[in-house]
Amino acid sequence: MTTRTQRLDDLPFTGRHRRLLTGSGVGWALDAMDVGLISFVMAALAVQWDLSSTQLSWIGSIGFVGMAIGASLGGLLADRIGRRQVFAATLLVYGLATGAAALSTSVAMLIALRFVVGLGLGAELPVASTLVSEFAPRKVRGRVVVALEAFWAVGWLLAALIGYFVVPTSDNGWRWALAVGLVPAAYALVVRFGLPESVRYLESRGRHAEAEAIVRDYERSAGVTSVPEDSDDTDDSDDTNDSDDTNDSEQSVAEVERAPRGSVWAPNLRRRTAALWIVWFGINFSYYGAFIWLPSLLVAQGFDLVTSFGYTLLITLAQLPGYGVAAWLIEVWGRRLTLGVFLAGSAVSAGLFGLAETPGTIVAAGMALSFFNLGAWGALYAIGPELYPTPVRGAGTGSAAAFGRLASIIAPLLVPVLLGAGGNGLVFGAFAASFVVAALAAFTLPERAGTVLDER
Repeated sequence: MTTRTQRLDDLPFTGRHRRLLTGSGVGWALDAMDVGLISFVMAALAVQWDLSSTQLSWIGSIGFVGMAIGASLGGLLADRIGRRQVFAATLLVYGLATGAAALSTSVAMLIALRFVVGLGLGAELPVASTLVSEFAPRKVRGRVVVALEAFWAVGWLLAALIGYFVVPTSDNGWRWALAVGLVPAAYALVVRFGLPESVRYLESRGRHAEAEAIVRDYERSAGVTSVPEDSDDTDDSDDTNDSDDTNDSEQSVAEVERAPRGSVWAPNLRRRTAALWIVWFGINFSYYGAFIWLPSLLVAQGFDLVTSFGYTLLITLAQLPGYGVAAWLIEVWGRRLTLGVFLAGSAVSAGLFGLAETPGTIVAAGMALSFFNLGAWGALYAIGPELYPTPVRGAGTGSAAAFGRLASIIAPLLVPVLLGAGGNGLVFGAFAASFVVAALAAFTLPERAGTVLDER
């Protein structure tokens, strides 16, 4: 019989899919904007508050401590109470905390609030990608998830624009930049009331009537006006089946509550989990180590604050075509090859950036690093949810993200140490090596392009 998830998988990409992608993507962009802003705030505070490299390292890293915890908890909660609910809650948490951070009067206060911001940010990303992946039609699922990840470039570009035009304008410029972070708190209402809950999640909790209504809504958007005759769905208008539906629903809920939740380390999943965790660790270490410190590293090389922010803005622009190329290749080459190639390209670019000395070579190598690194991020978010069955999909993506956040904590703290030991060459050599390890792990992941998401 044709299941609801099969009916969703067989649909073309419709206006409903576009609304879900855009709605989730805006939340994703706001997340990126918040993460990106701290790099500009760090560079400004280093001058205004005369902060040491150790203090700057903690301002850069503490948010990732929260993100590591948030990613793990967010994935677990998404499997328990729903993708949409957690998505909305995380936007509210980090939006309010970022707005409050604008009022910081000390390093300690800023660090404490950045930790709370990280809790929300870390929980949101794997939940949003899981929600979009579970609705996307099978034939274009990878491309749709990469398109979602492309909103990250939009958010980081917004951060670069705010950093360039707002932060340097006055001593309070960094406060006004962080105040923009209140926007996600308001957007949480749009997510809560404007986006659908995952059909796969609803079915796993025995909420079949809600799941059926959402599937039919998506079918109407595609011009499908009738439910397939061999579907296992029942007509809600048939009064003779109401009691049976109720009993079936109650029984399904009971079975779900009694059923073992499973583990991402089950024998059939442990190899892919280990490989996915390695990729997440490697890409986080290199990306956040490089881009959180980028404006400050440029200032340390002798560029003034405005010039440093301008170069960072140019480098950030290359993220958009990186996502675009990855979105195309992911359905042509497949997830694994696209991810591996873009990670390898990131390794080469990181090495070149470490050797760059003139403004032209710095910008060129930085743009190449942006292009390949962000394309790799898109492929990674596409492949993650496809590796796990529905009951542990949120936990699988969330736990991998949480493990990766450990690297994002370590990297900003390690940059000053590496910089003192061997300069930019050693810093970006370490990032290049991390990308190489991640690429090797990526090639061991199973290829899931065009397959149906596992239900159990």
